Amino acid sequence: MYRETISFLGTDIQRGESKVLEFDVAKLHTRNSIKVPIFVERAEQDGPVLLLLGGVHGDEINGVEIVRRIIRNKINKPRRGTIVCIPVFNIFGFLNLSRKFPDGRDLNRVFPGSAKGSLASQFAYQFKKEIAPFVDYVIDFHSGGGNRVNVAQTRCVLEDTVTIELAKAFSAPFIVQSKTIPNSLREAFSKLGKTSLLFEGGKSMLYDEEAIQYGVQGAKNVIRYLDMKRFKAVPQEASIIIKKSKWLRASHSGMFHVRVKNGAWVTKKTVIGLITDPFGDFERKVYAPSDCYVFCINISPIVNRGDALFHVSLEVE
Repeated sequence: MYRETISFLGTDIQRGESKVLEFDVAKLHTRNSIKVPIFVERAEQDGPVLLLLGGVHGDEINGVEIVRRIIRNKINKPRRGTIVCIPVFNIFGFLNLSRKFPDGRDLNRVFPGSAKGSLASQFAYQFKKEIAPFVDYVIDFHSGGGNRVNVAQTRCVLEDTVTIELAKAFSAPFIVQSKTIPNSLREAFSKLGKTSLLFEGGKSMLYDEEAIQYGVQGAKNVIRYLDMKRFKAVPQEASIIIKKSKWLRASHSGMFHVRVKNGAWVTKKTVIGLITDPFGDFERKVYAPSDCYVFCINISPIVNRGDALFHVSLEVE
C-alpha cells in the first residue's frame, strides 16, 4: 500500500526524511520515562513500508543485534519505500534481562491489547493503533527461549502464498510450518492484512554469530526482493521446507549429553543424545525417530522427564 503521507505516532514522515521517533511506553516507579526508539527512513520514491523488529522478548538479544547492524551499516536506507527499525521492542524486558514485561506477561501473547488492561496489554494496544496499521511487511526477529538453540529459520503458514514467497526470498536454511498463535503479534498483523515473517536463530541471552549473519543477510534479501534497495546478490542454497515436525522429549530425568550437530540430517535410530545419572549406573540413549533434520536443540546439562530435547522434521519439501 503506497501513501502520499506516512505517519507514525502522530508524526508525518515526508519523502526523503529520516527520523528517530520515541514511543512513550510508561514511567518507572521512580517516575523516569521509558521510551522505545523507532528509526524511520523514507526514500524519495514511493514504495512499501517494511518493519524490522527485534527484542519482542527482552532476553532475545540476537534479534536486537540483527536490527542494530542493519541500522549501523545503513541497510535500512532505501531507494524506494520506507524502512522502520525497532531494535528493542520490549524495552522493559531488555533492561531487566527478562523475556517478559514487569507485569509478568509475555508481550507476544497479549495482542491486540487493551487501553485499560495490564501494562503489556496497554503497550500492545498503543502499538497496534499507532504503528502497525501503517506498515505493509514485517520481519520479527526471535531466538530460542531458555536453553533451546534454534538453527536459523523462518516460520510461517505454508499455505499463505505471499508469506512463503517472502520466506523463500529471506533464504534462511529452514522454513518451518508454524500456525499463527492466538493473541500473538503475528496474528495481530495478519488480522490487519499485513505480511509478517518470523525469524528464529540462536538462543536467549547469548550472541550467535551465525544466526545474526543469517538474519542480517535475510533482511537484505527481502529488501532486494521488495525492490526497495539494490544489493549485490549472494549465492545461497534454497531453504529446506519443513511441513511437519515434532518435539522429542526426555523419557527420564538426568544429565543430558547432545550427540548431534544442530541443523544436521540424521537417519532413523541414530543416537542423537544421552541421558545419564551422575554416578555411572544409568544411561539412556535418545534415538532419531526417523530420517529427519534436527533444527532445535536443548543444551541444558540437566533435564527432567518430559522436557523438550530436540525439534525434528517429520515431513520436508
